[in-house]
Amino acid sequence: MKIDLSKKTAIVSGSTVGIGFAIAKRLAECGSVVVVNGRKQDSVDKAVAALKKAVPGATVRGVAADLSTAAGTAVLRKAEPTADILINNMGIFGPHDFFEIPDEEWSRFFDVNVLSGVRLSREYLPSMVSKGWGRVVFISSESALNIPVEMIHYGVTKTANLAVSRGLAKRVAGTGVTVNAVLPGPTLSEGVEAMLKDSAAKAGQSIEEAGTAFVREHRSSSLLQRMATPEEVANLVVYVCSPLASATTGAALRVDGGVVDTLA
Repeated sequence: MKIDLSKKTAIVSGSTVGIGFAIAKRLAECGSVVVVNGRKQDSVDKAVAALKKAVPGATVRGVAADLSTAAGTAVLRKAEPTADILINNMGIFGPHDFFEIPDEEWSRFFDVNVLSGVRLSREYLPSMVSKGWGRVVFISSESALNIPVEMIHYGVTKTANLAVSRGLAKRVAGTGVTVNAVLPGPTLSEGVEAMLKDSAAKAGQSIEEAGTAFVREHRSSSLLQRMATPEEVANLVVYVCSPLASATTGAALRVDGGVVDTLA
């Protein structure tokens, strides 16, 4: 099975590291022009250089913009007026007890995890519809279905991603544009590595061992019994972006290692 995305332009929000970077790399390997995004110019420049090195001959551009704001979205739209593929990957997470989360933190999580994707979809979907082809993917989480008690605010935003993606799929039904959500489980990204660093050091474990311990303690329903890699998540995302996935839309596609204990 060959995935050919040549002549397609893909924008991946929050793609300087982690799952977003892995998605950008896989898209570039499939021939797509890739637009990398991050908040800081230096991190964007480093990611663009790394992608060009990893995928010789790839066309990679970068736009530094804070997509949690309307102004940042306007900066990206001005630099990249159209796209064939939009990956709404930008997101933040972190444990915080519900009774200690102030309104400002709820607003920050909603702006980053939800409104960034809402704004980008509003900007780029109309041109996809007019062309009769496009792919929009929201990177949600198994936490959308399995709300984590240690970060309820995060889980709520990821559930919102599912609602937006399903609603948009209905809105563009029959146009040749698909909208889906992908739900990773615990994934060993740079952000998760940073979260595990202290516990790994205290236990005398490698980061990978600490990740496995976290899964077994906090996501005990996992069938994989380890953290996924960003590349494993990216593989599903790239398939959903391909012409091969033309009959898949409005779906919540899990790459969660079996954490969510339901059949549907």
